Amino acid sequence: MSTSDTDRATPASDTDRAGATPAAPVLELDNLVMHFGPVRAVDGVSMTIRRGSVVALVGESGSGKSTVGRCVVRLLEPSSGTVRLHGADISHLRRRALRPHRRDVSIVFQDPAGSLDPRLTVGSIVSEPLRLLRLTRGRTERERATTQALERVGLRTELADRYPHELSGGQRQRVSLARALVSSPSLLVADEPTSALDVSVQASVLNLLTDLQRDLGFACLFITHNLSAVEYLADEVAVVYLGTLVEHGPSAEIFATPKHPYTQALLSAAPVPDPVRQRRRSRVVLSGDIPSAIDPPSGCRFHTRCPIAVPMCAERVPELREVAGRRVACHLVSDEDEDGS
Repeated sequence: MSTSDTDRATPASDTDRAGATPAAPVLELDNLVMHFGPVRAVDGVSMTIRRGSVVALVGESGSGKSTVGRCVVRLLEPSSGTVRLHGADISHLRRRALRPHRRDVSIVFQDPAGSLDPRLTVGSIVSEPLRLLRLTRGRTERERATTQALERVGLRTELADRYPHELSGGQRQRVSLARALVSSPSLLVADEPTSALDVSVQASVLNLLTDLQRDLGFACLFITHNLSAVEYLADEVAVVYLGTLVEHGPSAEIFATPKHPYTQALLSAAPVPDPVRQRRRSRVVLSGDIPSAIDPPSGCRFHTRCPIAVPMCAERVPELREVAGRRVACHLVSDEDEDGS
C-alpha cells in the first residue's frame, strides 16, 4: 500500500477536515425545524457537538429524537434552520454537492435486521461505503479495510462471507457499527443502537461503542430513551419534548440536579442499581400522553402535563436560557434553584 493509500485508511484529525481546528465544533444545529405537512416533528432545536464528545438526545417516543438524527445525516432535508458539518452548511445541499460530506457522518439504526441488506454478504455490506465514496483503490485494498473494520468491532473475519440472517442480533449490530465506521467519519449518529437487542447483549454493544469512540475520537450523537446508558456513555445530555429542547448541559450535572420538570420526571422513572436509594426515591408521575405534534399546546409545550405549571406557562413560550451551568426552557426555573426543584 502506498503512502497516499495509508492516509485514506486512517482517521483524519479536525485540522484535516474542511480546515477545521481542534477547537471547532464537528456539528452545529441552529434552530433546526422539520415539519411533515401539519406535523411539527422538530421545532427549533439548536446544539453543538465537538470532536471526541458524546451528546445524548433523550425523550419519550414521539418527541422528535430520531427525526433530528435523520436531518443531521441528511436522510431528511430540514424544513428550515441550519445543519453545519465542520462549518459547512449541508442543510439543503443537493445529492452531488452533498457527496463530499458523506464520509464525515455515519448512522447506526435501531434495528440491525432492517438496516442491513439481506441480499448482501457481511463483507459487501461493510465495504459498500468504501466503494460508493471511492475511498480505496481496488478490490484488495477494500477487502483489507473491510477486514480491519470487522476486527475492530470484535467480529471474526470469516463472517464476511455470511449473510445477515445467519448472525445473531448483537453480531448484526456490530456489522452496522463496522459499516458506519469503515469510512472514518468524524460524527456518528447512534439511533437507539441497543433497544432492539436482548438485555444480555446491550451492555457489550455499549462497551464496544465506548471503546471505539475513545480510540477513534469521533463525535457522537447518541439517541436513546435508556437513561442508564446515557449516564454511562454521554458527556452531555439534551432533553427534547415534543420537538423542542427543554434542557441541555453536562451529563453529571443534569443527573445530579435536573432543573426542568420534564427532566426530573424522566430521571425519577429510571431505576438505580442501589436498592436503598431506589426505595427512598420519589417518583414524578406525569398525567396523560405526549400531545399531538399536529396541534401542540400553546406556550410551554409541557404545561399540559407539568405538575408545577402556572397560567403563564400556557401563554408564553419559555426561552432556552443559561441556568446553573446548563440551558433550561422553563419560566419557573432560576439560578437560585440549586436543589433541582
